[in-house]
Amino acid sequence: MKAVGYTKSRPIDAADALIDFETTKPDPKGRDIRVAVKAISVNPVDTKVRMRAAPPAGETKILGFDAAGVVDAVGPDVTLFKAGDEVYYAGSIQRQGTNSEYHLVDERIVGRKPKSLSFAQAAALPLTSITAWELLFDRLDVQPGKSIDPRTLLIVGGAGGVGSIMIQLARRLTGLAVVATASRPESTKWCLDLGAHAVIDHTQPLKEQIEKLKLPPVRLIASLTGTEQHFPALADILSPQGKFGLIDDPATLNVSLLKSKACSLHWESMFTRSSFQTSDMIAQHRLLNDVGNLIDNGVLRTTLDKVMGKINAENLKRAHAAIESGRSTGKLVLEGW
Repeated sequence: MKAVGYTKSRPIDAADALIDFETTKPDPKGRDIRVAVKAISVNPVDTKVRMRAAPPAGETKILGFDAAGVVDAVGPDVTLFKAGDEVYYAGSIQRQGTNSEYHLVDERIVGRKPKSLSFAQAAALPLTSITAWELLFDRLDVQPGKSIDPRTLLIVGGAGGVGSIMIQLARRLTGLAVVATASRPESTKWCLDLGAHAVIDHTQPLKEQIEKLKLPPVRLIASLTGTEQHFPALADILSPQGKFGLIDDPATLNVSLLKSKACSLHWESMFTRSSFQTSDMIAQHRLLNDVGNLIDNGVLRTTLDKVMGKINAENLKRAHAAIESGRSTGKLVLEGW
């Protein structure tokens, strides 16, 4: 089967940063399903793994987490899917990735593809939907429901993949006031179109911008990018007894800034359940099915921004470069072989 991978960690402009190669089609065992991959999307974690996790000498690592496709075969213990089912999922960081014609994945982290979406549109959703949902509802403990919630949620990095889903979840499923940050006219418009009540510029002083909005207190912060840079200002903005959630990788974080206000810190990683085979691992199967239903009912929309062409090394390098620029909005997808 065709696949795209890498043998050494190299900058994305290196000729062999990503390579096309042929490998053996894997056989499903246990609760694995084998998916004929139709479309994939690229996330910041793809670029981080490429640079931080060099494969052993002589081996080629396949990247990729998000995928949408058709079940091709199932392991003997599979109960949730059968051959021919259309699915979407975000995979496991412990295994070979989705940048391949066929891919093995545990059925417990796979959802039914939204019927109203193409494979490309569906591939944009899984990793960011799981991350946004878990951060908002599990880590920050927001209760879904449209009753009035006298709090403001500040989403730092609203135009990225996770922010694009979180804005929608918070606006459509909760009564929170939703404020996102963005720094360019196109990313500001993107956040407003997705439902943010207001957008502020994270390159400018934050507290003054928040105060001018005259919204309820900022009791919840979802810091999706630049946490180390913005943390002192965000800690200052966060109201007493608030909750601070993050998903990125700050080298240092002075959490004592939260102590006097009795604020709590919550880290979200959507790979935790699959990496540790937690007893509630199947929650991600249910979550993706719920997101699919919300999509099909018109409550949420795909965050696909651009289709970068077919799945090959050249196009994946362009997608990685766009992610590394820090200027992409929504999700970048590749479709077909």
